[in-house]
Amino acid sequence: MTSDAHPADPRVAAVAVAAPPHRHRQRDIAAVFGEAFAAGDAAVRRRFAGIAARSGIAYRDLSLPLDEYRRPRTFTEYNEIWTATAARVGLAALTRALEAADVRPDEVGALVSTTATGVSIPSYDAGLVRDAGLPHDVTRVPLLGLGCAGGAAGLARVHDHLRAYPDQAAVLVSVELCSLDFQCADTSPPNLVATALFGDAAAAVVVLGAHRAQRARGPGLVAARSRLYPGTEHLMGMRAGTGGLAVFLSPDVPDHAEKHLPDEVPRFLAGHGLAPGDIAAWVVHPGGPRIIEAVARCLDLPPEALAHSRASLAERGNISSASVLDVLHRTMASPPAPGSPGLLMALGPGLTSELVLLRW
Repeated sequence: MTSDAHPADPRVAAVAVAAPPHRHRQRDIAAVFGEAFAAGDAAVRRRFAGIAARSGIAYRDLSLPLDEYRRPRTFTEYNEIWTATAARVGLAALTRALEAADVRPDEVGALVSTTATGVSIPSYDAGLVRDAGLPHDVTRVPLLGLGCAGGAAGLARVHDHLRAYPDQAAVLVSVELCSLDFQCADTSPPNLVATALFGDAAAAVVVLGAHRAQRARGPGLVAARSRLYPGTEHLMGMRAGTGGLAVFLSPDVPDHAEKHLPDEVPRFLAGHGLAPGDIAAWVVHPGGPRIIEAVARCLDLPPEALAHSRASLAERGNISSASVLDVLHRTMASPPAPGSPGLLMALGPGLTSELVLLRW
């Protein structure tokens, strides 16, 4: 069963991804970061190398030259680097997306931004307004702390804005510089896993309101749902301390995905006359190999359904909120047939799920 796209649906015009210039093979990153852990403890090095080798990642982009991660830095030092790097890669992603969408900066009515890896007040999007030439009265919606779910949640907020203002264009910018949260003194299994998975990148999405949507080549944003699962706050997130923002990541996250998604996804789709079997494009955040496997298993997806998620993980690692936008970019390069439904989905700290129904 399928449902027609509503004529008032905003539509994605372009997605662009940008990364810092320091790109390395996963095995080389693992060697350097492994040496930095606990002053080079051999057992920790071996454990970390094994986690990295099983990650499904071939390359990651980093904000600093690889050798510079051997030296510990304070939260202040790392956050200063984060602020400068976020300004560059965020602007690069936004500029590319606007050019690809053929949208002038002064046409943008709303700017939604998201991050979980650095802190600045005003938020980094204030610099984007200035440097990209966006209107000074642009509506700004900075999101902090949604983690890997931020890209999906940001698209949902863009959808909400453009349903109210269908004559406008809106942009979403995600900047995640995960390597700048490196905790070299923490050799706990969750931190080793996180350090083996996360990379650095920015992504930007340009979306057009319904009155301008005929110019857009991407999918319509039909509907969205956010869900917070009570009692799961301990599973995933970040803690701020003197050493910076430290990731905590429970090995139970895939189990909770399998517990909640088999009910959550069909219920959301049923509200729009759809079932999981109707979805032609699964745009799923690649949290890691176990998350990808859990999603495929609990929703009974064929192996090819998450091919773009696996490719994104292999080529960039987990880039937090930008990952699902990278998967969307890859999906738009080889889209399903016109009129086909898609589902964009991400899990984030809390534990939360963010679902966005798409229509090509």
